[in-house]
Amino acid sequence: MTRALPDAVAARARAVLDAGVGVRTPGLQYVAVTAAGPLLEHVAGTADVARGAPIGPATTLMAYSMSKTVTAAAVLTLVASRALALDDAAQRFVDDWPYGPAVTVRQLLAHTSGIPNPIPLRWVHLASRAQEFDERAALAAVLRASPRLVSAPGTRYRYSNIGYWLLGRVVERASGQPFVDYVIRHVLAPLGIAPWELGYAIPDASRHAAGYLARWSLLNVAKRFLIDRELIGGYEGRWLRIASHYVNGPAFGGLVGSARGFGKFLRDQLRDRSSLFDGETRSLFLDPQRLGSGETIPMTLGWHVGSLGGRRVLYKEGGGGGFHALMRVYRDAGLATVVLANSTSFDVASRLDAVDRVLLAS
Repeated sequence: MTRALPDAVAARARAVLDAGVGVRTPGLQYVAVTAAGPLLEHVAGTADVARGAPIGPATTLMAYSMSKTVTAAAVLTLVASRALALDDAAQRFVDDWPYGPAVTVRQLLAHTSGIPNPIPLRWVHLASRAQEFDERAALAAVLRASPRLVSAPGTRYRYSNIGYWLLGRVVERASGQPFVDYVIRHVLAPLGIAPWELGYAIPDASRHAAGYLARWSLLNVAKRFLIDRELIGGYEGRWLRIASHYVNGPAFGGLVGSARGFGKFLRDQLRDRSSLFDGETRSLFLDPQRLGSGETIPMTLGWHVGSLGGRRVLYKEGGGGGFHALMRVYRDAGLATVVLANSTSFDVASRLDAVDRVLLAS
């Protein structure tokens, strides 16, 4: 795929992205990249409905579980430097580990650890209380509430937010650095990603998008059972505002940033040689894993594996209180894409399906 898009193709892609903005989501950002650089960047709609502030390329949004892929990259840089091994027992790196000695770092990365996955929507805290928040205490409380495995390690593919939260502790013990500091220095900075493009804190409240629930949605009806009351704001037209907040575990869902920032991360997945780790380690990041039985699972050590129109695609989705996001890598086409929206219920998968098909056919 070449770097330049024909004008007609770019126009069709932008029209697909614009459809329903303001109705299905207040706003969105989209970036498509090749190994050489940006291919298409588009923003549409509103970052803050009450203020009428438009979304721009530098507006930041919550990424939620898209953070897991970056966490996996951080773990693999430590594997590449021999600070840890994939088949190390995870309990080596985590104090007060409740799950026994059989769980490995590899299994945490591949979601085959058997660690449970309770609904994590309440695992957040107001941005205004970030200074007083105690992550270790929050994780300890979650582990006390969910101390037992739900399947034997290595026998089943089961998604687990707790597993990736624990990988944050693995990174800290293996590197001797706070998790956030390590990721910024050893994953984001080497890819040329600035703190205002991608990080674990809102860099500027004035250009951070507000997150919303659709007024007429099932999630809005059930919100008081799923979301802390202190996060629920007022209605702004067809939208219910969710207060600015952070996820309790940066490793499983804490990234804040723009599509442009994620685009720089995605470019590294398309290059012949990664800027983060060697070829052998990189293959672990890109190739499907197996259960102990030998069965292949739709998961690498960091990416989910799927397809679109017969093309293999690596992807990671993230969603939570007020935001929804999805990034994809089509390595055989030399294309990677990402969309971030400030509405929980916005169908990011269908939107990426539609716009990516336009680019893949060009």
